[in-house]
Amino acid sequence: MTDVRLKEVSKRFGSFQVCHNIDLDIKAGEFITLLGSSGCGKTTTLNMVAGLEDSTSGDILIGGRRVNDLSPVERDVAMVFQNYALYPHMTVAQNIGFTLKMRGVAASVIREKVQKLAASLELDHVLERFPAQLSGGQQQRVAIGRALIREPRIFLFDEPFSNLDASLRVKMRTEVKQLHVQQNVTSIFVTHDQEEAMSISDRIAVMYRGRVEQFGTPEEIYARPATRYVASFIGSPQIELLDGVLAEANGSMFIRAGEQTLPVNVAPRNFKVGRPVEFGVRPEHVRLGETGLEGRVHMLQPVGPATHVNIDTAAGKFTASVPGFLQAKTGDAVKIDIQAPHVHVFDKETGVRL
Repeated sequence: MTDVRLKEVSKRFGSFQVCHNIDLDIKAGEFITLLGSSGCGKTTTLNMVAGLEDSTSGDILIGGRRVNDLSPVERDVAMVFQNYALYPHMTVAQNIGFTLKMRGVAASVIREKVQKLAASLELDHVLERFPAQLSGGQQQRVAIGRALIREPRIFLFDEPFSNLDASLRVKMRTEVKQLHVQQNVTSIFVTHDQEEAMSISDRIAVMYRGRVEQFGTPEEIYARPATRYVASFIGSPQIELLDGVLAEANGSMFIRAGEQTLPVNVAPRNFKVGRPVEFGVRPEHVRLGETGLEGRVHMLQPVGPATHVNIDTAAGKFTASVPGFLQAKTGDAVKIDIQAPHVHVFDKETGVRL
């Protein structure tokens, strides 16, 4: 197994800087995801690890060795692309075994390895077909098989499921995670899909405007988002962020939003009366009850196992996630109970968690 380290890695195209001083310490055998919206620098970061792009500054280490000046082949990494990149004139078996053929491996050895790998990928019944005769999911598995058969030190995935329909995406990410457990090879996965990242990753690097906003486990980035951006990007339905100021009365700390107040837990070193903040509560922690902040139902969104309820209050808009179907209608008066440990508070200016 091989570890990967990025030390203050930056990338500039002319006067435009795409990546800013990226620091990542990826453990051997770990499955990590670079997550962010389009243009955040995640694919450029992956390409720099692969050697497809040169870094402007900083160091990239694979297995403790600086690889900045090494070619992609010398880095011994395998990459799975968004568009599969299969050879249309080759059969599935030929596509999977192509890299071994280029290395001069004996045909009998290639055949044995291809058959074994194809069985694990459920492709053994289509080995003689051509890419055009396969479904999207099968083509993606062929691309993954071609990468796996090389037995590289590092696997790199660049949004490999973005061309698949929703149900097939779910199936494929389960298969990739299972393969990772079996192979135990360090893997870096790029996606803009937060659900995908949360479901398959050991850790996630959330990127925004070329910077890593937070690098942690799925639980860490969801339960304690380090920045305003992470809080708003992670979670569905999205957290509502509202404006307020820190206030204090009778030794208790709270947020004042308009004429309303909400309890809050903020570290004493960060607490300053009158400090402008943004705050929010994840929908599963907004509870409908008999007491609490008064509001009215703005919209109901039944999604099967839960109903998302948008609620207008004097403090701002909140979204509650209620199990099952809620017997209510637009305009109904409700009360919401919010507990201090579930209020996420960020500095208004910097966006950093307080």
